[in-house]
Amino acid sequence: MTKPNTLTPEEQAVILHRGTEHPFTGKYWNFYNDGTYHCKQCSALLYRSTDKFDSGCGWPSFDDEVKGAVKRIQDSDGQRTEIQCNACGAHLGHVFKGEGFTRKNVRHCVNSISLTFVPRKERIKGEQ
Repeated sequence: MTKPNTLTPEEQAVILHRGTEHPFTGKYWNFYNDGTYHCKQCSALLYRSTDKFDSGCGWPSFDDEVKGAVKRIQDSDGQRTEIQCNACGAHLGHVFKGEGFTRKNVRHCVNSISLTFVPRKERIKGEQ
């Protein structure tokens, strides 16, 4: 893993301390440009814009992740499944199944503050 990116106190509250940003306030909740979403802490590729959809929940929603990029762990509340960056352990949000929003029937509910968007034209050589 490369050296982690410097995080603001607000980013630390969510990414390191498993907080949640308020719904409908994050910069990517209603954002649909073509590109990729990366971990704010380590810059690992996590999601593609082609897997993003509007769930109406107020946070960015994806019905798929880049293979191997996201790990799932039982949340401390015992009812939800937390999602973390597989490369660095940064808290991303939660994943839900069975809601019927897309044919994949999965919703990754991700905090905008945990992500960095890279427009398609700026993708790194070799990235798909």
